[in-house]
Amino acid sequence: MTSALSFFVSVWLKFFFLFTPFFALSMFLSMTAGYTEPQRRKLALQVSAAVGACCLALFFFGNAIFSVFGITLDAFRMGAGALLFLSAVALVQANPVGAHPAEEDISVVPLAMPIIVGPATTGTLLVLGAEIADPFRKGLGCIALLLAVISVGTILLMASLIERAVGKRSLNILSKITGLVLAALAAQMIMTGAQHFLAKGQP
Repeated sequence: MTSALSFFVSVWLKFFFLFTPFFALSMFLSMTAGYTEPQRRKLALQVSAAVGACCLALFFFGNAIFSVFGITLDAFRMGAGALLFLSAVALVQANPVGAHPAEEDISVVPLAMPIIVGPATTGTLLVLGAEIADPFRKGLGCIALLLAVISVGTILLMASLIERAVGKRSLNILSKITGLVLAALAAQMIMTGAQHFLAKGQP
């Protein structure tokens, strides 16, 4: 029982931090600056559902999916990095508030993937899905994973409350800083993917 509980807590904590919840929150606030509170709550639920679906698919079928389409983790890194860079450009523009109108669906891309479910999370899901053979531990890991998704979703649902506490001016500054960090992260992801790809091609 102690071993199972330790495994459960370990998986939950691992994915909670791999989801980078506070970075995701700053992105969520920045990209939904023009949304009403009901629209934000609806989007937060959509993002949580998309993250949960993506994670479960990768956890149970990730290796098979990547194999069928001939996708490597390095290719995913480069593709995700390109998407992140586009989001970064929108955030550092003079008026990021209008970058994503409420009619535009941003729940899956870029919020769910690759902002929350990035390459590190994807790689961990692929490894855990392949390593855990015991059905009980796999089920326990699945529940812990879903709890991590719910935890991040709860933070996103509180986004409007956090925005009121932070203030509009601070949010605009935060969005620009987030955009710069995001651009650097995107560049790093692309370079890492390219380096690994080229290294594997060496004789």
